[in-house]
Amino acid sequence: MTIDWNGYLLPLFLFALAMTGSPGPNNLMLTASGANFGFRRTIPHILGIMLGMVTMLLSIALGLGVLFGQWPVLHQLLRVCGALFLFFLAWRIATAAQRPVGTHGGGRPLNLWQALAFQYVNPKAWMINISSVATFCVTGPDYWQSALIIAGVYLLVMSNTLPFWTGFGVLVGRLLATERAHRYFNWVMALLTAGSVVIMLE
Repeated sequence: MTIDWNGYLLPLFLFALAMTGSPGPNNLMLTASGANFGFRRTIPHILGIMLGMVTMLLSIALGLGVLFGQWPVLHQLLRVCGALFLFFLAWRIATAAQRPVGTHGGGRPLNLWQALAFQYVNPKAWMINISSVATFCVTGPDYWQSALIIAGVYLLVMSNTLPFWTGFGVLVGRLLATERAHRYFNWVMALLTAGSVVIMLE
């Protein structure tokens, strides 16, 4: 099967935008990180998400999805581990230290390797990548070409959506002039992060 470029790229771009631009664990965590640590300190987190998503997509294209089909318990185990880790991260967001106005205080954002590894226990990341491979990878000699195109499109889209959510967090953080407002914001972001897990596991 050859790729029909006229009917392929636009749906792929729209799918990638909807999947990576909508609220979910990654974007909620980036918003909280931007508010608590600033944009520059959140860049490794952004890069880790991008690398994690792409390596996961290519791993599924290599056959990891087949393993889940043969051993569904493996997928369920990852879902449970991911949910527990996300609840832990939600607690970390909720209890993040208040930073003095104009500075970026206590605590640390996720680094590149932590953010990359997190994708492999992120239920939404699995859903996105399995759906992408199943929907947009073509059969035949163009299989790997289509997989690489999907990866490239995701990198392009995420290079815009992830900084957007981080920047939104930075903007919100500048408006949180009091300790109470900052604490409320962190709890709201934590509850949304935990809630996104519950929704995805239903």
